[in-house]
Amino acid sequence: MVGKIITEMINYFESDPKRVNHFMKVYAFAKAIGMEEKISEREMEILEMVAPLHDIGIKISEKKYNSSAGKFQEIEGPQEAEKILKKLGVEKEKIERIKYLIAHHHTYNNIEGMDYQILVEADFIVNIYEDNESVEAIKKIHKNIFKTKTGKKYIEDMFL
Repeated sequence: MVGKIITEMINYFESDPKRVNHFMKVYAFAKAIGMEEKISEREMEILEMVAPLHDIGIKISEKKYNSSAGKFQEIEGPQEAEKILKKLGVEKEKIERIKYLIAHHHTYNNIEGMDYQILVEADFIVNIYEDNESVEAIKKIHKNIFKTKTGKKYIEDMFL
């Protein structure tokens, strides 16, 4: 299923290799953290499906709001993801969780579930690098956002 989602997302972002590379890196970090943290099979399945989809709202946000801001991605993303997931025959319960995660992946208070926590951490790891964040900003993110042992270790080893 994940391969089909990735194929759909490459097609969705067509001539935008930057976006494709971003979601592939988030997917890789999310999968690695999930495996190291030994999350449940269900959470891992959801995590692997949502990671490539997490920024699907960015394309519409840029057109509709002339912005790629996270709040707009959270508004526009769930409906776009649902179209792909339904097309691929993903069960309703999983679609609802994936839509929830997309609708909240830039909301960092009240994170519930390891799939949510790991998605946020993986996205931050990639964004820190892509945005060339300062050491001070990274320390703040590390302290306030990261909860998993693996995610903390990754950020420490890579950036601190």
